[in-house]
Amino acid sequence: MSVLVLPQELTQSQASACLRALVQDLASLPGPEAVMDASPLSRFDSSALAVLLEFRRAALAQGKRFSTQGLPARLADLATLYGVIELLAATPLATPALPN
Repeated sequence: MSVLVLPQELTQSQASACLRALVQDLASLPGPEAVMDASPLSRFDSSALAVLLEFRRAALAQGKRFSTQGLPARLADLATLYGVIELLAATPLATPALPN
């Protein structure tokens, strides 16, 4: 499995350049899956969602499955609010088991 990593900061001013770099890297990913690690994100706006969704489109166009891992809670909340969380195929965070 190949993993691409988002930067620490992804706002409107970085979105176009970040997307171009990610799509360029996508072409060289081996295997049938493209996984995006969003865990480094600490400063972002809704442009981060736009980048993820456009990258997903590019991955699917190349016949690759797409998923994310490490979505920051605020970004997952934003994706849920916009109704696109399912499109990100986010790997759920591990939650502790509840006592019986």
